[in-house]
Amino acid sequence: MRNNNRKFDELRNIEIIPNYNLYAEGSCLIKCGNTHVLCTASVDDKIPNWLKGEEKGWITAEYALLPRATQTRVSRETHGVGGRTHEIQRLIGRSLRAITDLRLLTGFSIHIDCDVIQADGGTRTASITGSYVALYLALEKLVKEQKIPSNPIREAVAAISVGICNNEALLDLEYEEDCHAQVDANFVLTENGNIVEIQGTAEEKPFTPEEYATLLKLAQKGISELINIQKGAIENAKI
Repeated sequence: MRNNNRKFDELRNIEIIPNYNLYAEGSCLIKCGNTHVLCTASVDDKIPNWLKGEEKGWITAEYALLPRATQTRVSRETHGVGGRTHEIQRLIGRSLRAITDLRLLTGFSIHIDCDVIQADGGTRTASITGSYVALYLALEKLVKEQKIPSNPIREAVAAISVGICNNEALLDLEYEEDCHAQVDANFVLTENGNIVEIQGTAEEKPFTPEEYATLLKLAQKGISELINIQKGAIENAKI
């Protein structure tokens, strides 16, 4: 039995609170059960040096786990980020660039910051889902200020974890489920069902194509629900 009597294909309680940060051009606090992540989008009217001469903008991301986001304190990464953090940052950035027409963002960079306040599994997927809302709000502000002609986002994107625990496929894994999973996977999918990225690993024995298809179907269901929640948060935001 899962916590809170969740069904195998049921998300945790999801809440996205828009405009959570007073100063950022776009922000939200996303709560996925006991995983809470603050996502902010900051606009910079400069682009990276290596991008100069090209008619497009840029979106980049940073990710951090606060020291007591977990059950035991973790040290701050004050001397450069570790491999896991670097991987997650790149994943967030790729996910957002994949659904954005960067040509409409020419001359601007968007810096996404994801700070995990509390972790109970799925921090990278929550970061992507929340960052989309923060990015959308920041871009809408640029449109409102007539700094860009239109919102360059092509379609929504969200991410979810799935896995196989005790030979059962589960949606949206909590930490304890993730720790004991026979298969652990993260899916980043768009509103139209297109794939941005899939990360999946097996423990002890490989998983079958049929099991993969089951996990994909679960992820599609979860992401469809997450995108509806994203849309609701954006509609409730004051831009």
